[in-house]
Amino acid sequence: MSESAHQSHDAPAPEISVILPCYNSHLHLQQTLDSLRAQTYRDFEIVLVDDGSNDPDTIAYLDALPDDVRMIRQENLGLPGARNTAFRNARGTYVLPLDCDDWLEPTYLERAIATLKTGPDKTVVYSHLVVFGDVSGVLRKNYNFFEQLFLNQLPYCLLMPKSAWQEIGGYDETMRQGYEDWEFNIRLGIHGYFGEAIDEPLFHYRVSQTGMLKSISRSKHGRLWASIQEKNPAAYTPSQLFKTWRIWRKKPSTYPLWLYFGWILLHWLLPNAIFAKLFQALLPYSHSARENTGQETGAPA
Repeated sequence: MSESAHQSHDAPAPEISVILPCYNSHLHLQQTLDSLRAQTYRDFEIVLVDDGSNDPDTIAYLDALPDDVRMIRQENLGLPGARNTAFRNARGTYVLPLDCDDWLEPTYLERAIATLKTGPDKTVVYSHLVVFGDVSGVLRKNYNFFEQLFLNQLPYCLLMPKSAWQEIGGYDETMRQGYEDWEFNIRLGIHGYFGEAIDEPLFHYRVSQTGMLKSISRSKHGRLWASIQEKNPAAYTPSQLFKTWRIWRKKPSTYPLWLYFGWILLHWLLPNAIFAKLFQALLPYSHSARENTGQETGAPA
């Protein structure tokens, strides 16, 4: 692993670190960086992890980055491994993950840090999404931890204390086929870190038919969700699910919460391959597909 000399460690530590994993993905990175440079809030650093890129154009682009980006190079570990490296090297008290093809409105960091500091203890902050790329629209996200056990209702782009990442053990680096952010978000909730929304769509999320979510993860939804349950077994016992439901049943949710008991029963009874087909068949009727866009968005469910 190596780190560029773009930024000096002698400078005072910033309040926020924005972390960018990058693997052969420089085509939209300029838009991402421009959106960070346009932020109204300025006490932040940019930490980019080159996760073993082997595309010559990407390598050349990253080599030419200006000194406002601190770059770390490592062998390819996958997205969760790249995010963990970035978190470990983040100097800020708070950390915001951002991918190299997404971008933020200028007031995102200003609004997010204010929301975090005025929220309850153990708050993590997100905004509603502007979906763009293959489809477009605005996607609003409520936070309900019971629902989070069944569907990932949080975007990966969460402002959180670095100590939260440390407390829950970081991203699971074995989850290289997707849903690593869903599993991470569940562990945040298990440890009492709940989501608080900025009531405005300030996060621009690119949807691509070739992205991991659509091309790989959803075809393996049943197996990946089974893996999440195996990694967090105490949260998925019938008694604990009922207890969590009782706590969260009066909070806003995307779907009636009683539906989820039937959904997990189907998952337990059906083979993973059949459950994944059922999941994909229902996607056109999902909240993500229906809200404002009228079509499948590919954003987190």
